[in-house]
Amino acid sequence: MDSTRVTEHSTSHHERPQPGAGPADPRGALLRTPEALPMPATEPLQLPSSAALPAQARMGDAPAEPGTTPCAKGSQGASPGPGTTANGGASATSDTSAAGGPEHSQPAATESDAHRPRPAPESIPAQPGGDQERSASVSDGQERRRGQGLPPGSPMPMRRDGDRLRFVGAATRRIARGIDLDEIVMGLCRATVPTFSDAILVYLREPLPVGDERPVGPLVLRLRRTDRIPAERDTENGFMPAVQQEPADLSAVTAELCQVRPGGALAEVLRGVRPVFADAPAARAALPELIGEDSEFTVPSGQRAILAPLRGRRRVIGAALFLRRPERMAFEQDDLLVAAQLATHSALGIDKAVLYGREAYIADELQRTMLPETLPRPTGVRLAHRYLPAAETARVGGDWYDAIPLPGSRVALVVGDVMGHSMTSAAIMGQLRTTAQTLAGLDLPPQEVLHHLDEQAQRLGTDRMATCLYAVYDPVSHRITIANAGHPPPVLLHLGGRAEVLRVPPGAPIGVGGVDFEAVELDAPAGATLLLYTDGLVESRLRDVWTGIEQLREKLAATAQLTGPDHPPPLEALCDEVLDMLGPGDRDDDIALLAARFDGIAPSDVAYWFLEPEEMAPGRARRLARHALSRWGLEELSDSVELLISEVVTNAVRYATRPVTLRLLRTDVLRCEVTDDVPQLPRLRTARATDEGGRGLFLVNKVARRWGATRLSAGKVVWFELGVPATT
Repeated sequence: MDSTRVTEHSTSHHERPQPGAGPADPRGALLRTPEALPMPATEPLQLPSSAALPAQARMGDAPAEPGTTPCAKGSQGASPGPGTTANGGASATSDTSAAGGPEHSQPAATESDAHRPRPAPESIPAQPGGDQERSASVSDGQERRRGQGLPPGSPMPMRRDGDRLRFVGAATRRIARGIDLDEIVMGLCRATVPTFSDAILVYLREPLPVGDERPVGPLVLRLRRTDRIPAERDTENGFMPAVQQEPADLSAVTAELCQVRPGGALAEVLRGVRPVFADAPAARAALPELIGEDSEFTVPSGQRAILAPLRGRRRVIGAALFLRRPERMAFEQDDLLVAAQLATHSALGIDKAVLYGREAYIADELQRTMLPETLPRPTGVRLAHRYLPAAETARVGGDWYDAIPLPGSRVALVVGDVMGHSMTSAAIMGQLRTTAQTLAGLDLPPQEVLHHLDEQAQRLGTDRMATCLYAVYDPVSHRITIANAGHPPPVLLHLGGRAEVLRVPPGAPIGVGGVDFEAVELDAPAGATLLLYTDGLVESRLRDVWTGIEQLREKLAATAQLTGPDHPPPLEALCDEVLDMLGPGDRDDDIALLAARFDGIAPSDVAYWFLEPEEMAPGRARRLARHALSRWGLEELSDSVELLISEVVTNAVRYATRPVTLRLLRTDVLRCEVTDDVPQLPRLRTARATDEGGRGLFLVNKVARRWGATRLSAGKVVWFELGVPATT
């Protein structure tokens, strides 16, 4: 019993036997089908359903051996030729494509028989022109299959059904590889030129509808892309403009925009969905409307052009025009099926690409709005941040960072990580971040903020878990208070270059419920840098979290050594150096990074007093402020500061029951803060002409650069800022 070996050949030059095809199948690629019933002589032969798709013909077939005779077309009961077995099997072939080895290899047997010639395809439709033309085309087809009788560099025609099948398979795979609109359109052009056509024009709807959106306005097609055989292969008889013989691009000689007239010829062709030849009555009237009445582009005559509508899932989204030159074989009826298959795959791919683009846009917008675009510039601290998504194709995640100004020139530093990196995680992250900002505005202690965040996470769902680290920095006292909820500990880089992993209580993640959170207060010396981060920076499949934290600490220390012991490294460069520690396999999760450089406020720039809630308090506040401004060399601000302090302190002592606090801070601005134990916030209003009061905040709003009022856990603070003269 003869063994058979099936080998894989390059689709551009050889045929690849299909699984299940008999070795003696005269087409060498199609599954064996039942014998066709006799048909009238006037009707052309129809392709079976399994062989209705064309592809490129092979080049370089070996000529027939002397003494062999090709099987006659349609002969029945012929005796097996050389190299075939009695039951119709074929001898094994030993040549393998240079592009790759056997795809489905079987045990091979040594064969001495030479390659037998392939018979003429049985299912090629009859060509017009009578027996003489048919015999001439058969002779010419044999020359073309041998690579003879064609101009050098010309693509080979597709004459076999197996070639068409392989071409459609390769073309659809190339189109399906595209993930965005341009890649899919380019895949269609590159797959068809020059194998199927010599040029292609692709028109798409402008604008492209997304999903179930109903287009508004008229149907407008825009020329999206063109492709053609290079100019050196063109001839004078090719499809060329009437004047310019060698255009750089087909779009230069065709109309870029086409408005489809309702009820017109082009609208009828698009509504019909099926591809048509250019010589069809509907296409003859539709093509001038598509490419432009005044276009210099000439469509080849006869069946050398196919107009194929591109229909997506719900509507027509464009059209493709396939062209062949006059010296090349014209399109056949089966080529309409090829064009339909290519158009269908391309249209569905474009539909999915548009949907994917919309989803990616929504995800990017969601992530962008969830994270702060810019960070504030609080007094006594400088900030830098970085955010890296887990993947470019999924730019959403649950990591976030924030810097929230607090009363008394303090600032809250927050970093958190919601479980997962999906749209749901991003939505939960946005809710927790908003909750954290609201709680920070109430000036609650860090442990209380985490407690309320835990309650909010439980209200969102049972599986809504996150880690969070909340720290409050006071630039006046140079202290920082930190509370942790299952988050990696921060790293403090001192001015001398020593990097320290801060020991903070770990706590349970947010969403667990029923746990207490602890806060710890630590020194924050001037010149030190606090680094807050998410676990994506220090944990991956290649290393555990504590190994990553140690590597981060060493990286910070090594970076600080480059700038010397007296100068801290720049914040932006420090963040970049930290991210450089990530290896190729270290990007398993999102990464959020927040760096804070503590500058602090020097004690000499702070003035602090307690005032008893009595009638003499406003006058005393004016005298104390005048002396402080004189010591700082800001006497020219004395009148404005005394006026505003008098109004604010008067409002405070009117209702306060405990001593009122007055504090002046000199930085790049002069800031005045008045604190009392009354929780009601003052409200700006316009006083009537007969009112005796109500003008204090109006004066503050007119004179001060900025002002505000913040509710505290035990009272409120009213503050205003004035610009410091540049000469001081």
